[in-house]
Amino acid sequence: MPPVTERPTIWSLALPSIMGNLLFSVVAIVQTKFVGILGADAVAAVGAGQRVFFALQAVLMAVSAGTTALVARAWGAGDHREASRVTMASLAVACGTGAVITVLGMVFSKPIASIFGLDENTVQLAADNIFWLSVFVMGFSINIILASALRAAGDAWTPLIAGAGINILNLPLLYMFIFGAWGAPKMGAPGAAFATGLSLMIGAVFLTWFWMRQKLVLRYVTGGWARAERFKRLLHIGYPAGIEQVVFQAGFFTFLMLIGNFYGTEAFAAYNVGVNMLNIGMVVGFGFSIAGATLVGQNLGAGDFDQASRSGWRACGLAVVSMAILAVITALMAEPFARFFLGDDDITVQRTVEFTYILAAMLPLLGVEVAIGGSLRGAGDTRFPLLTTFVGLIGMRCGLAVLFTFMGLPVIWVYGAIIGDYVAKSIMLLWRFHSGRWKTLISNETLNLPPT
Repeated sequence: MPPVTERPTIWSLALPSIMGNLLFSVVAIVQTKFVGILGADAVAAVGAGQRVFFALQAVLMAVSAGTTALVARAWGAGDHREASRVTMASLAVACGTGAVITVLGMVFSKPIASIFGLDENTVQLAADNIFWLSVFVMGFSINIILASALRAAGDAWTPLIAGAGINILNLPLLYMFIFGAWGAPKMGAPGAAFATGLSLMIGAVFLTWFWMRQKLVLRYVTGGWARAERFKRLLHIGYPAGIEQVVFQAGFFTFLMLIGNFYGTEAFAAYNVGVNMLNIGMVVGFGFSIAGATLVGQNLGAGDFDQASRSGWRACGLAVVSMAILAVITALMAEPFARFFLGDDDITVQRTVEFTYILAAMLPLLGVEVAIGGSLRGAGDTRFPLLTTFVGLIGMRCGLAVLFTFMGLPVIWVYGAIIGDYVAKSIMLLWRFHSGRWKTLISNETLNLPPT
């Protein structure tokens, strides 16, 4: 029997994650408001730049998935030394990957920005955003791996504190570099990317310093971590999540290219404003996703299959209820929120309100996807979520969006394809979790390395 390790509760993991993500959402709202002052083209440019940046980070998300599953398993089994070694190996892979992403993003920023079919001025602004976000990818790499590892070990408060510091720092930096305040250069929309990247890099430096000084629950180790078997396990669990992210981003690119090329800058900007308006509901769900992933992984590591299952179902229920409540509130306030961001730009406001209604309808379904999907990934089952992304995002969302565009229907029909996406994914994920196949997909024996 493995040694008994006290495991955290859902709320002790979800609450700090929700609080951190809510603060991030507040910063995103402030950023959207600042950029919205500059016009719809600036909003569209920032949205396009962020979408490309998310795509470049697909491999980092794959490493993060492997980190969460392996650290949670090792921690649940009482092998804290192995959890620390996995963290070190994951960080090495993420930093190497981040360096490649930085070069690609800086060199190809303009050609990448051109694919959305936006006007020349918006394309140049988007390219500048991509360039500056790429410069600071290393900061994101360090933050995502250390935060994922700490949460997998049951410490959700340290990532909250680190994230709070990053977001608080980001607020004045946004004002400085977008508007040229306090002696800073006036960068306009690209200033949002520069400010965000700089705050992430500063946060990464401080978090790494605390880690190397042995101030975190996961220890900084210098030997025994660089083993081929450990990297193979990270790859085995992580590569399906990486492919899922590539498919996910490809689907989003296709979806946004349709909107940008056939419905104009206003519809494209409305998409990005609407997403920011509903970020609060989304981040609540992601908090329960983190809790589900950690508890499922730790309970499987301890051999408690029944508790692992209960943890996943409870995380799903809490996510769906919380996000449904927030969806109703946001839908009722759709037009005031849209005018807060966009002022008197009536066309973009109308498109944003329409899109907000669509997003509000799908939020409870997103709760199922993030909570159950997170629980499956925490168990090391990263292949089935990949399949659901193919079916939902590529088959349903992009397929329906292409059909509706070909039929010449209004853009609200294209927005509405999102609901079909999440209905399909929710049904598939619920079936998979109920089947219980994820419980024995990866045994503890295959994850444990012999002692060094």
